[in-house]
Amino acid sequence: MELWFTEKQTKSFGITAKVKRTLHTEKTDFQDLDMIETEEFGNMLVLDGMVMTTQKDEFVYHEMVAHVPLFTHPNPKHVLVVGGGDGGVIREVLKHPSVEKAVLVEIDGKVIEYSKKYLPEIAGELENSRVEVKVDDGFMHIAKSENEYDVIMVDSTEPVGPAANLFTKGFYAGISKALKDDGIFVAQTDNPWFKADLISQVFSDVKEIFPLTRLYTANIPTYPSGLWTFTIGSKKHDPLEVSEERFHDIETKYYTKELHRAAFALPKFVQDLTK
Repeated sequence: MELWFTEKQTKSFGITAKVKRTLHTEKTDFQDLDMIETEEFGNMLVLDGMVMTTQKDEFVYHEMVAHVPLFTHPNPKHVLVVGGGDGGVIREVLKHPSVEKAVLVEIDGKVIEYSKKYLPEIAGELENSRVEVKVDDGFMHIAKSENEYDVIMVDSTEPVGPAANLFTKGFYAGISKALKDDGIFVAQTDNPWFKADLISQVFSDVKEIFPLTRLYTANIPTYPSGLWTFTIGSKKHDPLEVSEERFHDIETKYYTKELHRAAFALPKFVQDLTK
């Protein structure tokens, strides 16, 4: 008998993957956590029935969350990742030698635990000496922080359950307060096919708080629709005005300095969501 996992991305559409075996399943204090081994994408982390990351395509999301803001900022030293307990964004952040300290605030310690066990190539830098891991509420951490970070990355699930507060205007205002005077933040903001209203609302909220707000995209096959968006808010530095000298060589599979700029070239129907 064949076993298939299906994520219902809307009430009437989903994607499916053939499962080799279930590695772990648990109801944590915050969400349903499943780690499965799939034929096509390798080990897959699933939270509340939604694919969070897989061994095969994880590099796209993690590289695009990290490198766009980190190359935009001229000298990022102190970085915060909210969510991201799988450790992939942290791994990418540490490729930037200017970063002296990267703080990860993940509300669900079980995500960290099982990512280390079943996704070691993603979570392998969580014990790096430049990293501080806090099992805590990212919303509250932001609320308590002021003028502390150069770059903040919000690596959250979709706006349900423990991540719901991470898509509110109050949270973005808190991020602005937690950033230094020339700080930058980025958040994943879902897909334009099924969540157009969410993208429009987030962009509008961020634009009211940050002097410079932009949207960029990446192709992630296991995420709803495959076309994923990221919203960047900056107090000073424009991701489209990064000098050639600012880029340095790093090991990537998706991100390039050419793609850094190209990712902001939006299809018309996506561009319309930012108006």
